[in-house]
Amino acid sequence: MSTGPSKTPALALASAPRRELYFLALYRVLEAGILTGLLFSPLSDVLSQGESQSPRLATGVTVFYLLFSLLMLFFGRNEKRLLATVMIGVCVDIEVACLITYALPEAAPGVAMLLLFNVAAACTLLPLRWGVGVAVAAMIAHFIEYVVAVFATAGQPRPIAEVVMFCVSYLAVGLLAVQVGLRARRSQELADERGAEVANLVEVNELIIRRMRTGVLVVDLEGRIKLSNEAATGLLGEAAEVPDTDVGALLQNVAPELARRLQRWRNGWQNEEAPLALAPDQPDIQPRFARLLAGSELSLIFLDDATVVSKRAESLTLAALGRFSASLAHEIRNPLAAINYAVQLLEESREFNPSDRHLLGIIHQQCQRTNGIVESVLGLARRERANPENTDLNAFARQFIDDYQQSMSIETDSLEAVTGNRQVNALVDPRHLHQVVTVLVHNALNYGRLPGEPARIRLRVFQLDHRAMIDILDRGPGIPAAVAAQLFRPFFTTSEHGTGLGLYIARELCRANQATLEYVAVPGGGSCFRIAMPGPNSLLSA
Repeated sequence: MSTGPSKTPALALASAPRRELYFLALYRVLEAGILTGLLFSPLSDVLSQGESQSPRLATGVTVFYLLFSLLMLFFGRNEKRLLATVMIGVCVDIEVACLITYALPEAAPGVAMLLLFNVAAACTLLPLRWGVGVAVAAMIAHFIEYVVAVFATAGQPRPIAEVVMFCVSYLAVGLLAVQVGLRARRSQELADERGAEVANLVEVNELIIRRMRTGVLVVDLEGRIKLSNEAATGLLGEAAEVPDTDVGALLQNVAPELARRLQRWRNGWQNEEAPLALAPDQPDIQPRFARLLAGSELSLIFLDDATVVSKRAESLTLAALGRFSASLAHEIRNPLAAINYAVQLLEESREFNPSDRHLLGIIHQQCQRTNGIVESVLGLARRERANPENTDLNAFARQFIDDYQQSMSIETDSLEAVTGNRQVNALVDPRHLHQVVTVLVHNALNYGRLPGEPARIRLRVFQLDHRAMIDILDRGPGIPAAVAAQLFRPFFTTSEHGTGLGLYIARELCRANQATLEYVAVPGGGSCFRIAMPGPNSLLSA
């Protein structure tokens, strides 16, 4: 981040461009070359109109300045020592200008004009305090040289007005150059800061695009893939990955059907909504097309996982169903209660024959079934927040079996708890766990039995990998693999009397407690539903 004008000189100068130092050193070489040409070439005749104060001094200073300028050109562009480099260079410039002016009075105006650029360039590269100091130093040195020349020479000195104008020019140009330099450095710092922010945004955008779950492809007019993110590569395979070279794979070779849909979209056809199967082992995708820019030949292809879209629509359906069921519950349950009560009164009458009573039984049974559907939908709608507690699962399993056997008649069926000597604790809401186990045990009693045999249900409590487990096992015919893959989908059921919401609600309650519910195939026959819950130390470890 920029620290503003309060930076130290070294920090303030650290961002000065290297080329400014190069041009200043190059200009210094030009000045030295001009002085050398005036002294050692036929052009020296222009100085013959006036008499030199000290030819040896002029010669020595010119040779020294030529060597010094060459050294500064090759070795005086170190940005890390910019302050020292600029100060040494401008001090030598001022000293050489004063000595040449003293030794060659006829060249004084030209030398003074050349020095103006040195002062201005140095003040541009220096901070305020040092830049003003250089301008004042040039003014004082020029004035001192004039005073020395007045007392040391017997001839006519230069006009005092000329000296004053040059002194004022040094000060004015120096102050102006300092302000220009400060503004330039601030603009450069702001540009660097904005450039860094833009670079960071570019990196963030690349990371977001690369990690998006939606596949993104950029395809040119010839059908070559110019860019693909990780999701697109996963859906299309490694052939869609763009190499280091600019030439990408042809979309026609990677996904012919996708290339066909892209071409149809470019020709003005309406986008096809049907999912697209790219490979047998890959999920179906839903492609969407868009122009990268107006008038651009590049096209954007978004590849959405059709299963994710389906789940999202399913979630929206369930949410709408939950809101609808909350308002509809009373409208349905009140008539059901009235019908059920009327059926019970009719069953007490002795005027009905057995066939009529059978019909009343059917009405009563269907009322109970309809009420169960309403209860399931209401349970889906009102998802209470979990209140996890440190629960002893061994004690929970034994208490659950006692309560279930007292409230439900299981007749010849068996329901038992298998617990070890070691205490197994879990961090879970007991009310939610009781509801989940009730659903699983009820399903096991209804479907987990062999024909003509009683159901045998076991609740096995154990600990595995620092997680508490409860298995609900039965000795029934088991569940086919095709059915097991859809067990927890809402409204999926294989029974004509089921609602398809029991297992779905059970899994949602487990998720609310940071637990998992899954079906585990039993090799020897039967079914196993496993509840894996976090241990009591999971919050501390998190």
